[in-house]
Amino acid sequence: MSIHANAKKITTHTLQEMKAAGEKITMLTAYDYSLAKLVDQGGVDIILVGDSASNVMAGKDTTVPMTLEHMIYHAQCVERAVEKALIVVDMPFGTYQGNSRLALESAIKIMKETNGHAVKLEGGSEIVESIERILTAGIPVMGHLGLTPQSIYKFGTYSVRAKEEEEAKKLIEDAKLLEQAGCFGIVLEKIPSELARAVTESVSIPIIGIGAGPHCDGQVLVLHDLLGITTDFSPRFLRRYLNLEESITDAVKSFCKDVRDGDFPNESESY
Repeated sequence: MSIHANAKKITTHTLQEMKAAGEKITMLTAYDYSLAKLVDQGGVDIILVGDSASNVMAGKDTTVPMTLEHMIYHAQCVERAVEKALIVVDMPFGTYQGNSRLALESAIKIMKETNGHAVKLEGGSEIVESIERILTAGIPVMGHLGLTPQSIYKFGTYSVRAKEEEEAKKLIEDAKLLEQAGCFGIVLEKIPSELARAVTESVSIPIIGIGAGPHCDGQVLVLHDLLGITTDFSPRFLRRYLNLEESITDAVKSFCKDVRDGDFPNESESY
């Protein structure tokens, strides 16, 4: 029997045990009550309340505009639905970079107001002071290296990171630094598969990949991409398990036709 199946509630300790046992970890995003409930029922280990809500929920081009209040609202909605998964909440741009005191205040606000279980921050050595300060309050922290979407204006592109030796070397150093600082896990986004393997093998904490190949301890995708609700985003790493854009559009068209034809509601659908 798997460690996941035995766990009543997934914790950071559960994830550590899963890595040690070679069990793969699953992680998906959710931003609202209804879908979070379905994701939890589906058996996912970690639900990420991602600042990707900026893209898929609010229609923004980047994750930069998300505020602390936005993230707290989405996390509150998700928390009400979840019984088993570990809930990780993204700290939005501007709430932790360059100011460890603000980082601690922001993390405490998220934890107090959402009942989430952990926070996630993007970056390595540049933000380690903020991570250490948050951890002093007993708040679990997940790291995020590789492509860091909040830094899109610095990099200017969403292309694969750490292909050059110098950046790859820094990424491995940053992963070790985050482990030493006390992070319970790290997301690796859009980096070469062999580099992700090297990182996964060089630290004892779980490594969750997105566009980082099969050698990580687990995988994460944005739910709306996986379900085919958003179809204008098609990176190589994405596997679509449904085409809900087509299904939902067809359902709406059918509803409109039935109403216009006088077919809905019929006698059995009326009081």
